[in-house]
Amino acid sequence: MATTKTHRVANFAQAATYTLIVIAILGVVNFLAQRYNKSFDSTANKKYTLSDQTAKVVKGIQGDLVITYWDRPNGFPNAEDLFNRYKGLSPKVTVEYQDVDKKRTEAIAAGVKNPLPNIFVKVGNKTETAKSLTEEEVTGAMVRALKGGDRTVCFTSGFGEASTTDTTAGEGFGNAKDLTEKNNYKTKVVPLIPKPDIPLDCTILVVAGPKRDYLQPAVDAIKAYVENGGRALIMLDPPLKFKSEIDENPGLVAVLDSWGVKMDKDLVLDLSGVGQLFGLGPEFPIVTKYDDHAIVREMKDLPTGFPIARSLQVAKGDKTMVSALFSTTDDAVATEDLKNPQVNVKAAKPGARVLAAAGTYTTGKENGNGRFVVVGTSRWIGNGFLAFNGNRDLYMNMLNWLSSDEDLISIRPKDPEDRRLNMNPRQATMLFYLSVVLIPLAIIFAGVGVWWKRR
Repeated sequence: MATTKTHRVANFAQAATYTLIVIAILGVVNFLAQRYNKSFDSTANKKYTLSDQTAKVVKGIQGDLVITYWDRPNGFPNAEDLFNRYKGLSPKVTVEYQDVDKKRTEAIAAGVKNPLPNIFVKVGNKTETAKSLTEEEVTGAMVRALKGGDRTVCFTSGFGEASTTDTTAGEGFGNAKDLTEKNNYKTKVVPLIPKPDIPLDCTILVVAGPKRDYLQPAVDAIKAYVENGGRALIMLDPPLKFKSEIDENPGLVAVLDSWGVKMDKDLVLDLSGVGQLFGLGPEFPIVTKYDDHAIVREMKDLPTGFPIARSLQVAKGDKTMVSALFSTTDDAVATEDLKNPQVNVKAAKPGARVLAAAGTYTTGKENGNGRFVVVGTSRWIGNGFLAFNGNRDLYMNMLNWLSSDEDLISIRPKDPEDRRLNMNPRQATMLFYLSVVLIPLAIIFAGVGVWWKRR
C-alpha cells in the first residue's frame, strides 16, 4: 500500500512538474510574441504583405507619420489588420482610432464626412485623405503629402490614338488612365490638331500608338517640348499594312532617330515558347530579363508582355544619353514583311531584339534636362493587356522615372487572385464521399482497432 501511495505521489509530482514547465513555456512564448510581433505571409501573391513601394515610402519619411482612422468601433479590428503592418515598417508611424459617435464635435472639426470610414494621413504639417481602407489608397495619400503639387499626365489625341475613356476589353486606354490617377497623377487629353500646343502643366506627355502620320507642326511641338526639358513616353506600333493599316509616322521617327533611338520597320516574334505558358502566341513577346536602369531595376524576374511589337536600336545622340531597358530572348525573329499576316519565319531575321529604351536630353539648364521613354508598341498598356503580370508596374515605373520620382519606383500592391476551385460533377461527388464517408470511417476503424488490441 505504501508503495502504491509513493507511486501516486511521484506520478502527481511528475505531472505537476510537467504542467508547470508547459505553463512556463507558454508564458515565455506569449511574452516574446507580444514584444516581438512578427508574422509570416504564406499566401501565393503575398496578400498580407505590404509592397516594396509602401516600405520604401514609409521608411523614407523623415518626420512623424500619423494615420487617423474615424469610424465606429466595430470597424476598428479590420483597420488594425492593415495599419499594424504599417507600424511594423517604422517606429515613426502612429495610428489613432477615433470613435465618430463619441467624438461628434471633434469629428466635425476634423472634416469627417459620410460614408465612413474617413482616413487622414498626416506627414509633417500636411494632411491628405485616403479614399478607402486599402494599401494603394493609404500609401497614395502619403505620397501626395510628401510630394505636394499636381503632376499631370497628358495623352495626345487627334491622329488615331486609342481613347482614354474606352474601358472595354481591347486597345482602349481607360484602365491605364484609371491606374495613372490612382497613383496620384492627374490626367488630361491634349489634342494635337488643329493647334499642337502642349500645355505648361503637362508633367508627362504620352504619345500612345498614333495610327495616322503626325503633321509636321505636331512633330515640332513634341520635339520642342522634350528638348526644352519636358518628359515624354512615346509608343509607336509596327506600321502594319493589312486590315487596319498603321502609318509609318516618318516625322516622329526622324526625331527619335536624332535622339539616338532608331525605330525598325518590323514585327517581332518570340519563338522561345515562353508565351505558350501563358496561352499566348509568338506575336506576344514575353520579357523576363531586364537591363540595369532605374525603371526596370526592381522588376527582377517579373514577366511583362508586348503584343504586336516592333524592335528598336539604341545609339548616343548629340545631346542625349540613351539606354536599352529590355530585350527579347535570343529565340526571337523579326520580319519586315508587314503586308502579310502569315509570317514566313524562315525568312525573318533571328536574334534578340530591343523593345524599349529610355534617354535623357541635355538642355544645358540646371536640373532641366528632358527625359523620354520609347516603346515599340502601345498595345501593352491597352485594357486587354495592362493587367498582364508586371505590365502595370512597368508602366508606372516609366511615369515615375519621367517625373523624376525615382524613389517611388518599385512593385506595387497586386490585385487579389481569383483562387476558386472549379470541379466537375464527378470530382465533386468523389470529394463528398472522400471527406464525408471514407475519412470518418477510416478514423472509426482505426479507433476500434486500437481498442481491440488494448482490451
